[in-house]
Amino acid sequence: MADFNIDVDPAAVGLDARRLRRIDAHLRRYVDEGKLAGCQVMVSRQGKVAHLSSLGHADLEAGRPVETDTLWRIYSMTKPVTAIAAMMLWEEGAFELTDPVSKWLPELAAPRVYVGGPAAKPVTVPATEPIRVWHLLTHTAGFTYGFHKVHVTDEIHRLRGFDLGAPPGMDLAGCVRAWAEIPLSFQPGAEWNYSVATDVLGRLIEVVSGQSLETFFTERVFGPLGMTDTGFWCPEPKQGRLAALYSAAPHASRPVRIDSVGNAVKRPPSWLSGGGGLVSSTRDYTRFTWMLLNGGEFEGARLLSPRTLDYMTVNHLPGGADLASFGRPLFAETRFDGVGFGLGFGVVTDPVAYRTLTSVGEYHWGGMASTAFWVDPAEQLSVVFMTQLMPSSAYPLRTQLRQLVYQSLVD
Repeated sequence: MADFNIDVDPAAVGLDARRLRRIDAHLRRYVDEGKLAGCQVMVSRQGKVAHLSSLGHADLEAGRPVETDTLWRIYSMTKPVTAIAAMMLWEEGAFELTDPVSKWLPELAAPRVYVGGPAAKPVTVPATEPIRVWHLLTHTAGFTYGFHKVHVTDEIHRLRGFDLGAPPGMDLAGCVRAWAEIPLSFQPGAEWNYSVATDVLGRLIEVVSGQSLETFFTERVFGPLGMTDTGFWCPEPKQGRLAALYSAAPHASRPVRIDSVGNAVKRPPSWLSGGGGLVSSTRDYTRFTWMLLNGGEFEGARLLSPRTLDYMTVNHLPGGADLASFGRPLFAETRFDGVGFGLGFGVVTDPVAYRTLTSVGEYHWGGMASTAFWVDPAEQLSVVFMTQLMPSSAYPLRTQLRQLVYQSLVD
């Protein structure tokens, strides 16, 4: 079993060790120039670790280096976990993708859609069709995030206390009830917009399964996959392994530590965010990618059928559109040209339009603190990248990392 140690000669799986070292040299410059405190990247092929880099510091101020067991806030890399969990219930016949979510979340039975006016007094109309499970999985429900700051509905979210988090003390059920009172940004199914849709999906999982999202994840996903360091918060015995969270500071000599945000994961959360709440390790998330690469199964634990996973990782946007043509122009965890969206994942449909070396069908996502992963079935490749720098748009780490990984493939 591949774990933290490099357990295969890169040449045995078609990778050039000398070229792989370019990854370290490139990322080392980010650390040496004070752009990143530290980072970690694991490159696996055919389910074996061929390259592992641990660079810089997990905690600059304490002088604590990045170690193989460092813990990271993965933020929106939580979303694919929630999507997998939802589709596990779908495979059991718990719902259809076309079902209105109001069957389980009645507060969403009569959504209204913003058409004009200021945040204090928006003009709305009734939704022309219900919000369906498929809309949640594809970010086409009409929801948004307060931190986008590009639309009036984003401002309404912030006015209600939803920016990077939720109002103090509010649980997930309360969040969904509050979001139900905020106008949608557009008619369900009309556009793609990165949003709290996955958090709503997490609440749907709770109601359908009769378990908290934390319990469902632990019993049905993390336990079977051996993801022993992944959860919604970092308990005290593990906090010495938790990386500090930083903000990009273009005119400073080093990133700026933001404990006001980073310390939130040191205590149990009031709400379980299926859209961005998890802490994990490179090892744990790599195991998750191995399950994906292996058609829904890892070390005897099958979460999904290969056919379900194949269905999730094709482009579901209407007419085969990419995010550039069907999405809203905003901060994102991925480039938009040549990338569609499946059920919980960005999916590459055209590497030429994407302007990045990769394969058709490669699927991926990232997190707000610049973490990222991708799975390439055509190359039997998975890559997990961890760091703790906000925002994720500060540097082009994700596309550069693809360049460096793919140039090392020589078979």
